[in-house]
Amino acid sequence: MSWKESFAFKAINIIAYVLFASSNTYAAMTGKHIAGNVDTYITPAAWFYGIWHILNVLLLGLIVYQFWPGTAQLTQYSLGWRFPTALVLHALCTLLYAQKNSTPIYCVAFITFCMVTTLVNQLYGNLRTDAEPLNWADVFFVFLPISLYHGATIILFFVSVFAISGFHSTEHEAGIVTKVLVFLILFFLDSTVTGYVFYGNGDIGGATVITIGLLAIAQHQQTSGFVHWSAFVLRLGTNEENAPLVP
Repeated sequence: MSWKESFAFKAINIIAYVLFASSNTYAAMTGKHIAGNVDTYITPAAWFYGIWHILNVLLLGLIVYQFWPGTAQLTQYSLGWRFPTALVLHALCTLLYAQKNSTPIYCVAFITFCMVTTLVNQLYGNLRTDAEPLNWADVFFVFLPISLYHGATIILFFVSVFAISGFHSTEHEAGIVTKVLVFLILFFLDSTVTGYVFYGNGDIGGATVITIGLLAIAQHQQTSGFVHWSAFVLRLGTNEENAPLVP
């Protein structure tokens, strides 16, 4: 990039970050997070959404780090324009879900979050396949926040899918089909943790987010013993599989 293009790129990143952090703060204050007011069959406990506060801090570090010499390869090429686009769409999605319970608005919000999930998945893939951290700063300010963001979007994507139905888990008992779908999703999330550890170059950050997410789901899903124990047992099972062998 020319210096003008580089300056514009960094300025847009700053604006996108402000929108992202502001929307997360607003959601925390109102208690209206992604998936809106619908308490789905895989909604995690409210404390799980504290991940956005962690990301606010880590991504602020990334915004500052982009001004350091020698970071253009990661911030401008590996992340590129997908990064600010994802943050802006995330802010829009959060604000849409904060509106009153409205199926048309929630449908638009869901489509928007699908776009966010796709962009974050591409960002994660670019870092894992086309880039290597050169120092601890690259890991802490670039790789770690994107890994955490990726893990969070995977969990909340499935939550938003169930939210489209509009059925509250506290008002409608899950049928056999719903329980099978929930179990398959939980199994997929559980398998993703293993994928992070063994096939994601030892990505502990993303694995930790999904692990915590499964525990948050197990804690929150008290109306369905099947969902509660499925999330809990699957998580414990993978902990056993991923534990290092001790002679």
